[in-house]
Amino acid sequence: MTSVITHEVFNQSTPLVDANLFTGNRALQDALRFNRPGYDAERFAALGAAAGSAAMQQHARLANTFAPQLKSHDRFGRRIDEVEFHPSYHALMAAAMQQGLHGTPWSLGPGAHVDRAAAFMLFTEAEPGILCPISMSYAVTPALRANAAIHDDWGPGLASTQYDERFVPFQNKRGLTMGMGMTEKQGGSDVRANTTRAEPDGRDDWGERYRITGHKWFFSAPMCDAFLVLARTGHESAGALSCFFLPRWRPDGTLNALRIQRLKHKLGNHANASSEVEFHGAAAWLVGDEGRGIPQILAMGAITRLDCALGTAGLMRQALSIALHHTAQRHAFGKALAEQPMMRNVLADLALESEAATALALRLARAVDASENASDASGHEKLISRVLTPIAKFWICKRGSAFGQEAMECLGGNGYVEEQGEGVMARIYREMPLNSIWEGAGNIMALDLLRALRTGPVADALVHEMAPARGAHPALDAALARVLHGLDGATEEAQARRLARDTALVLQAALLRQHSTDAVFDAFCASRLAEASDVFGALPAGCDLAAIVERARLH
Repeated sequence: MTSVITHEVFNQSTPLVDANLFTGNRALQDALRFNRPGYDAERFAALGAAAGSAAMQQHARLANTFAPQLKSHDRFGRRIDEVEFHPSYHALMAAAMQQGLHGTPWSLGPGAHVDRAAAFMLFTEAEPGILCPISMSYAVTPALRANAAIHDDWGPGLASTQYDERFVPFQNKRGLTMGMGMTEKQGGSDVRANTTRAEPDGRDDWGERYRITGHKWFFSAPMCDAFLVLARTGHESAGALSCFFLPRWRPDGTLNALRIQRLKHKLGNHANASSEVEFHGAAAWLVGDEGRGIPQILAMGAITRLDCALGTAGLMRQALSIALHHTAQRHAFGKALAEQPMMRNVLADLALESEAATALALRLARAVDASENASDASGHEKLISRVLTPIAKFWICKRGSAFGQEAMECLGGNGYVEEQGEGVMARIYREMPLNSIWEGAGNIMALDLLRALRTGPVADALVHEMAPARGAHPALDAALARVLHGLDGATEEAQARRLARDTALVLQAALLRQHSTDAVFDAFCASRLAEASDVFGALPAGCDLAAIVERARLH
């Protein structure tokens, strides 16, 4: 009797592994060349190879599959408040710190923040979950300058490219990380509703010392070595909010009174430990002037919001690469999915969105770099940074979830399958909403944009940014006119989201004009500005779909 083969696997795509995520990404290369002429191509090629390697993907799978575990007490009943991670988490943290993605750029001079931004996007494609403590360490580093003694002691460790996973006092570690604790149960984004209290407790080498009593509702990466937190000085209902440095270990080598109540059970971001904590008279030191905590937090928030935009742009690129890879190999109705007309339209549309996000995020990084390195004599970059931060954070992150869903659909049911962490597209989809929520959701960003309009001649700055693209496409000129009208004080609060979206789109178009191809620029203007398409895969006739897809494909 002839045997029958009943389980032969065919017409399935292969995993996308061991691809160089930088040398194969033309959009990122061109945007980096535009914003950082003379960048170190060899360094990025090496990072691109490492980030796309099978080994790095295995670390990402394991770090997400075996989530962090809280150990509140040791076996003798003593409070320890430790979080245990899978070894792959530590391997990823070590790789990120080796690339200097945390506090390192603040000590390297002009261009370092742009380099770091591009590297951050590449590393996001490897694993975004561990980048929460990395991002917070980046954001808090300059704030420590407000307390020179603490900055002198902690600055070298925060700039170190060595990762030290040990839970020991800071002076015994080769490298340090820091976090932030702002949000409380009753307030959320409204930190003015915070009730955590700070009571004076003397003075020492680090300055004015306080005892902190209260809680934080979202306290990410609790195994960082220290945190900046907000607390009220004086009466809890009337005192002003101040910023405090709160280490896990006191200077005398004893554990600080920070109690981890539980770890959050989140939709995604599983490799990262997010927690709820209480402070029981925890030792903390004043950073900056008393009562000036909110301005300090806003300054740190601007940096982490940059990372939200960068991170989402990186996730978009990863999802696009997987979709392109799958549809090139999967066949249906007689030919590869990527050759089907409607699928080609979808892929081209996703490619436009991904490249536009990359362009806008890196432009913001250049503005931050110029502002922080005093290479902005005219003040233009500082103003662009102030205005572009809420715009980029709002629009790029808002587009992320829709992008992830469409990219997942390119894989069909295979895209929806987790498969013990091997379903990378499902992990991306669960991750996408986080950057839109973290550090201020859409309404907060739109309100911040309205506040930014009062900080200087924003309309003039935008005209300057748009100058290289004026006259290049009629839809762009018409959209710019609408935006300038809105920037001129004509936008009410209820329309702030529209203004953020429209400004993002004209800036993205202008950037694509300067460092992308005619096919990409023309299709972007035709779809986003002339027709305002509300669904991916609806690019109008006349767009060079083949050229757009070819540019986006990993090479």
